Amino acid sequence: MRIIVKDISKKFKIGFKKNQGALARFISFFSGKEPRKIIWALKDVSFEAEAGEIIGIIGENGSGKSTLLRIIAGIYNKDDGTVKINGKLVSLINLKVGPKERLTTRDNIYLCCSLFDLGKKEIKKKFNSIVEFAELENFVNTKIYQFSEGMKQRLAFSIAIHCNPDILLLDEIFEVGDEDFKIKSADKIKELVNKGAMVLLVSHELWMIEKYCDRVIWLDKGRIIKEGGSEEVIKEYKTN
Repeated sequence: MRIIVKDISKKFKIGFKKNQGALARFISFFSGKEPRKIIWALKDVSFEAEAGEIIGIIGENGSGKSTLLRIIAGIYNKDDGTVKINGKLVSLINLKVGPKERLTTRDNIYLCCSLFDLGKKEIKKKFNSIVEFAELENFVNTKIYQFSEGMKQRLAFSIAIHCNPDILLLDEIFEVGDEDFKIKSADKIKELVNKGAMVLLVSHELWMIEKYCDRVIWLDKGRIIKEGGSEEVIKEYKTN
């Protein structure tokens, strides 16, 4: 399994120019003139990741962390650069790719696992393990809209790790939920990696990044500021 990211850039067009009136915006639209501000969320980002690695991605809000994962996951198109992926990729992006609100826990497990290419027999075999890891034994027939954010997170994460990922993308999944489940989840991630998986983890939980990640990529304003060992990069990040 391998990911090669080479010179990735991504821009967004944000709003109309300040103080531009409705008539000016109308004229700009039909004249083909560009009325919006261009912001580069990522600029010339390159790195490689191998099987057996946990790579943490850190940075302030708006630094490009989530955009990078979305490009790797195929959710966003890139403007420049290349992404090469070798292996089965499972992404968990802000808990949005996960449980459907109007379905029960049971139905969600079958739906989400099938989207990650698991057959009905394999899902049935893993069903109890998914429920137990998520600590939702008493909520199998409960609809997701009745869940707390922590319960949704537990279910989404449990589904993802049971879908045989070669590459697991995790974006801010530890921002909700209790500390015990965070530690249990991090230990499970480590177990998957020891079996040959690869994990890219975006999180503001620096203690978790430092403890579990082999390497850290520090992004700022869409560019890589530093890449290296977790302790070294986080120490420098904290001083800035």
